[in-house]
Amino acid sequence: MADAGFDMEACLAGVRRQDEQAAADFVRELYPLVLKLVRSHLPRRSSEEDLCQVVFIKVLSNIAQYSGKVPVEHWVSRIAINTCLNALKAESSRPELRWSDLSPDQAAVLDALASNPDEPDPSGGAASRDLVETLLGALNPRDRLLITMLHLEGYSMDDIKQATGWNIATIKVRAFRARRKLKRIFQELNRQ
Repeated sequence: MADAGFDMEACLAGVRRQDEQAAADFVRELYPLVLKLVRSHLPRRSSEEDLCQVVFIKVLSNIAQYSGKVPVEHWVSRIAINTCLNALKAESSRPELRWSDLSPDQAAVLDALASNPDEPDPSGGAASRDLVETLLGALNPRDRLLITMLHLEGYSMDDIKQATGWNIATIKVRAFRARRKLKRIFQELNRQ
């Protein structure tokens, strides 16, 4: 991947000596590779430029750990992919919903609910269901299961206890927190 006239070994030696010009040359030479990897593993909410910067910060701060047993491109590629995978994992553990994620129909239902919360719009049945599914998608899987069972499917606390093995106190606390999170997501969407 490196340019034929570029001496990577000399550049690495300069980076290890903390030569700023060598570090700039190193980043410039490997940037296309890192950008390609970041684009192919990009988390939905992350900027590719931000992730590239994080990758190069990790690479340059850990350059002493590079043993030279594999080409530097392979070592940098591994750091780039692991950085993207960590960002994906962080994103999935704290899902986020934005106004732009909603379809026009879902946005219309949300607008109708925000302007007149006491009167649901009967014409938005399918859009309302889609909006509920989208909002539930912002919850972690356990909370989504609990809210679905409790509020959409009408299971009793005892039925949920039987199905999940959770005790009643856990079910109540988890349901309270999940409803509070849904309310917060809904309010954030309304502010947008």
